[in-house]
Amino acid sequence: MAISTGREDDVVSEINVTPLVDVMLVLLIVFIVTAPLMTNSVKVNLPKAAPTQSTQENKAVVLSVNPAGEIFLDKQKVRIEQFENDLKQLKATKQDLSLSLNADKGVNYGTVAKLLAGIERVGVDKLSIITIPQ
Repeated sequence: MAISTGREDDVVSEINVTPLVDVMLVLLIVFIVTAPLMTNSVKVNLPKAAPTQSTQENKAVVLSVNPAGEIFLDKQKVRIEQFENDLKQLKATKQDLSLSLNADKGVNYGTVAKLLAGIERVGVDKLSIITIPQ
């Protein structure tokens, strides 16, 4: 938009940037819309295979906490005060011990925190926390 000074022979030497801004905004919108579509562009059909049987040595010990706060170590009820000693005995028999923690979502966080601290003190380095995918 140029302002007229009354003389018609003056040359306007300013660039009109409005069309440039319009084109850039359209390009930006196009990139915003198409970018998420490009991340999942490769579709593959995975082959099916027969499941392998795991050996008994590599099987993880399941540590469960029910909604009432009761603790079970491989389906055997354990008191929280005795949990660390029982885990030490289990670690002594299985050097490569791995645990799977299966706690109810209604369990007090303090109970789960005590169990995690006990697991760390015993020296178990393989811990899986079981959850349900959303």
